[in-house]
Amino acid sequence: MGQPVRDYLLTLCVTAAVTYLLTGPVRKFAIAVGAMPAIRARDVHREPTPRLGGIAMFGGLCAGLIVADHLYNLDGVFQLSNEPRALLSGAALIWLIGVLDDKFEIDALIKLGGQMIAAAVMVIQGLTILWLPIPGVGTVALTQWQGTLLTVALVVITINAVNFVDGLDGLAAGMVCIASAAFFLYTYRLWYGHMIEAAAPATLFTAILMGMCLGFLPHNMHPARIFMGDSGSMLIGLVLAAGAISVTGQVDPDTMKLFAGSEREATHAMLPVFIPLLLPLTIIAIPAADLVLAIVRRTWNGQSPFAADRGHLHHRLLEIGHSHSRSVLIMYFWSALIAFGAVGYSVHSASLWIVLVVMGLSALGLVLLLMPRFTPRAPYWAERFVPPRYRRRSSKGEVPEAEPSSAHEAQQGLLETQMGQDGHELQERVPIVVGVSGVNGATAIGPRSRFSDRDKANSSH
Repeated sequence: MGQPVRDYLLTLCVTAAVTYLLTGPVRKFAIAVGAMPAIRARDVHREPTPRLGGIAMFGGLCAGLIVADHLYNLDGVFQLSNEPRALLSGAALIWLIGVLDDKFEIDALIKLGGQMIAAAVMVIQGLTILWLPIPGVGTVALTQWQGTLLTVALVVITINAVNFVDGLDGLAAGMVCIASAAFFLYTYRLWYGHMIEAAAPATLFTAILMGMCLGFLPHNMHPARIFMGDSGSMLIGLVLAAGAISVTGQVDPDTMKLFAGSEREATHAMLPVFIPLLLPLTIIAIPAADLVLAIVRRTWNGQSPFAADRGHLHHRLLEIGHSHSRSVLIMYFWSALIAFGAVGYSVHSASLWIVLVVMGLSALGLVLLLMPRFTPRAPYWAERFVPPRYRRRSSKGEVPEAEPSSAHEAQQGLLETQMGQDGHELQERVPIVVGVSGVNGATAIGPRSRFSDRDKANSSH
C-alpha cells in the first residue's frame, strides 16, 4: 500500500489550492452579479460583503475527487464503492440550491425540501445507514425505510447545524475543519489500523473536507473579503454528514471480531467511537447545540423555527464583551476539545488521564468565557516591546486612564470628550481605543446610527 498518508496529504493540498485560487475570481463574479445583500439587523459585519464562496469550495471538492481517483492508494475507493459518486451527486444538488439562495434568497421551506432531496439522492446511490451497533444488543439491521429516514434526518440536522453557526468571519469553516480533522484520525485508524475497507470512503471525504475549509479560510478570516453563503455552509455540512453516514452505517461490526472476541463484545469495545458517530453530536456539538437552542428560543417566542435572529451563541459572545476574533477562537477551542476528546476517548476509553485533561481544558475554557474584558498587562521591563494598551504606565510615568469595558461606556466616553461643558461640540475628536477586548466586541456590531436596531439580541427589527 505504500505511504497512504502522502496520498491523502496530496489530495488535501490540491483541494485547498484549487479552493484558494478560485475564491478570488468567485469574489469578483459575486460582486458583478450583485450577490452582495444589504446588511441585516442580525449581521455583525459593517460593510456589504459578497457571498457565493461555495462555488470555489465546490470546485475544490471536484478537484479533490478527481485527484484521488488517479492515486494508487486511493483509486480503490472508486472501484469498490459507489459512495464518492453518491456524495458528488448530493453535493451538486445542495450546492445549486445554495447558489440560488445566495443570489435570490429562496424560502426556508424550499431549502429544507432541497436538503431532503439531496439526502435521498445519496441514499438511492447506496450512501445510507444499513445497521446500527446498539450496546447490550449488538448489531441491529435496519429496513430500507428505516435506513432512509435516519440518513435523511442526519443529513438535514448536520447541514442546518453548520448553516446556523455560520455567523462570524471564519467560524463555520474553522469549526468544520477541526471536526473533519478529528474525524479523519478516527476513520484512518479504522481503515489502515484495523484494515476495515468500508472506512476508506469516509477517510477520503474528511481529507477533502479539510482541504475545502483550509483553502477558503484565508479569504474568510476577519475581516472577511467573501462569505461562503448557504452554497458553502450547506455543502460542507453535507460532506461532513456523508462521512459520518459512511463510517457509521457501512462498517460491519463483524469485522471487529478480529480484535474484540464476539460481535457483542466488539460493539461494547467500540461503543465510545460509535456513539459519537450515530448522530455526530460530539463532532459538531457546538453547531448542534446552537441549532437546538435556536429552535427552542424561536418557538418559545412564538416565531417560526426558521426566523432569523441575533440570539446565536456567537452573538451572545459578542454581547458580553468578547471581540470578534476572540469569539471565533473560543468557539474553535470548544469544538476542538469536544471533537478530539471524543476521538481520544474512543482509542483509550480506560485511560483516566484523558478524562482529567478534558476536564482541565474545560475549566480553562470556562475561565476564558467569564473574562471577556480582561486585558493582560506586560511587566515593566517589557513595556517598550508591547503596544501601549498593554503597558502599566505611559511614557511619562503617568498611569493611563481606565479603558472602556463595553460599547456603552466607550460611546459615552466619546460623546463626553466631543461635547464641552456648555454643550457645544468640540472640533477635535478623540477616537475610541481599539484592541481592548470589550471595545472590539462591541464595535464588531457597530454603534452607528444605521445599526441602532442591533443593540439587543432579541430586537424585532
